[in-house]
Amino acid sequence: MPVAATLLAFITIFLWSFLAYLGSRLTHVPPFLLVGIALCTSGVLGLIKIREWRVPLKTYLVGIGGIFGYNFLYFTAFQYAPPIETSLINYLWPLLIVVLSPLYLRGYSLRSYHLFGALLGSSGAGLIATGGHFTLDLANVVPNALTGYLFAAAAAFTWASYSLLTKRLPPFPSGAVGGFCLGSGFLSLGIYFQSSTLLGAALTLQDWILLILLGAGPMGLAFFTWDAALKRGDPRIIGSLAYLTPLLSTFFLIVLGGQKLSWVSGVAMVLIVSGAVTGSLDLLRSTNRITEEPSSLSHTQPHN
Repeated sequence: MPVAATLLAFITIFLWSFLAYLGSRLTHVPPFLLVGIALCTSGVLGLIKIREWRVPLKTYLVGIGGIFGYNFLYFTAFQYAPPIETSLINYLWPLLIVVLSPLYLRGYSLRSYHLFGALLGSSGAGLIATGGHFTLDLANVVPNALTGYLFAAAAAFTWASYSLLTKRLPPFPSGAVGGFCLGSGFLSLGIYFQSSTLLGAALTLQDWILLILLGAGPMGLAFFTWDAALKRGDPRIIGSLAYLTPLLSTFFLIVLGGQKLSWVSGVAMVLIVSGAVTGSLDLLRSTNRITEEPSSLSHTQPHN
């Protein structure tokens, strides 16, 4: 895979590693307002590539649906569940990309290690959801936490679906992502200001700084570098590299956010990452053995 694609993928992974930490600092901000401000910031920065925003309506709708849907679900999850557990469940999306590929793209099939990887990953998510209580009695699960876990899982599914759907679309430049972000930001702010439950949240200077950092990095530049990496390299390899994200994300939550890693979260992290790696064993054996996929992948070279 080209060096440029690898570097772009690592830049994306590094930026996304701060997403959970920044999100955990903004749980008091209504999700629609948070997503709206951050994505509008990203969209404004993307105006330097406004000439590349001309894309078919279908492409635009997929872009907005993926970026807006993912971020809204992701930050809503933080309002209900602990940061580390929420982050780990959300990062099931690299595995979901592998598992869902046959449903979205032609020329893909699932092998035994794909299914085993999915079992490991889902076991990790299940361990988090039950808090280590091996019982079917949902009364043992904190209701709010369970709601957050479901939002995080929905976010993972949304980003995986978005990432796969973009491979079925006509080729479009990475600069168009700026249009997706700005459209998603306006949509989010519109819903917020039209909501009957408008909270009129008063944002502090620190809130604004964190929101701008979100819009410039994890919810800004990262979307551009992710798309550019997929267009320049093999999306399956890039997806496997993304398995580093939950490790780095958890690290920053512990070091910067003062969060504690419980034994349940630790075991769950091992299961989720192991499942993701197992699901891509054919990629990790040797890049020389990776052959180019059918036109369903190559027409855009290639998320969420």
